[in-house]
Order: sequence, then C-alpha cells, then structure tokens
Amino acid sequence: MRIWIDNDGCPKIVRELVFRTGTRLSVKTSAVANSYMHVPPGPLYEMIVVPGSFDAADDYIATHVAAGDLVITADVPLADRVVSSGATALSPHGEVFDAQNIKERLAMRNLLAELRSGGEVSGGPPPYGDGDKKRFADALDRLATSLARASQPPG
Repeated sequence: MRIWIDNDGCPKIVRELVFRTGTRLSVKTSAVANSYMHVPPGPLYEMIVVPGSFDAADDYIATHVAAGDLVITADVPLADRVVSSGATALSPHGEVFDAQNIKERLAMRNLLAELRSGGEVSGGPPPYGDGDKKRFADALDRLATSLARASQPPG
C-alpha cells in the first residue's frame, strides 16, 4: 500500500496530516506536483516533481497507482482514474471516492463545470475550515488504517 498526494493545490494541513499518518502506519507516501515542495526526511517519503502540462501530476499518479493504494486529491477526474485502477481516493474535505460513487460525482462535476462556463453558476468552494480538517482527518485515519491492514500478509 502507498499513499499518493496530488500536491498541486493541496492544503498544507492536509499534507501534514497525511505525512503523520504515513509515519504512524509505516506507509510509503509520495507527493506528486509540478514544482518541488518539502517532504519529511526519511525512506517513507518522496517528492516527485513532474515537468510538463497542468495535468502531468495527475497523469503520473494515474499511471503509477496500484490497487489498494490511497490517493489524496480534490480532482474528480483523477479520482475516477484512480478508482478505475482499484485504488481509493479521498478529497481534502474528507469525501471518499470509490466504485459506488465516483461516476455520480464525475457527472455532477461535469454538470457544474458546464453551468459555470455558461455563466449560470459563479464562485468557488468556501475556504478550507476546521470542519473540513476534522472530516478529512477522520476519513484518512479510517481508510489508511483499513488499507494498511489489508495490505499486510496474513499471519
């Protein structure tokens, strides 16, 4: 099992929580972005800088993610690709993307994007708050612990 962070646009507090979880569970944690960001020192952590297009980090994660991995991302199209690979995605707001809900979430995202482009919907998401942090931390703990246990060999 590995935890991936779609680091472009990821709130700092989310990264910190993920790194703490990686330490607690001894799980390899990889942050992927278009530019370098500091990760904790040690063999469990890596920063992968991908050059190129805006979606280069997403493409890297989607290509390298494996079944049983956990990907932290707010990008619903990336979450769809991740779930198709047998992995689970978690938004920084604590929303779990899995096989049961990802197609509905993708359709809703596409509808809202269409409405925004037509001028019928404006504005963005509200600022990241304490409630978001708590929902994320709770979901991260539950998912990462469950996936780490499932990836351990029996015995």
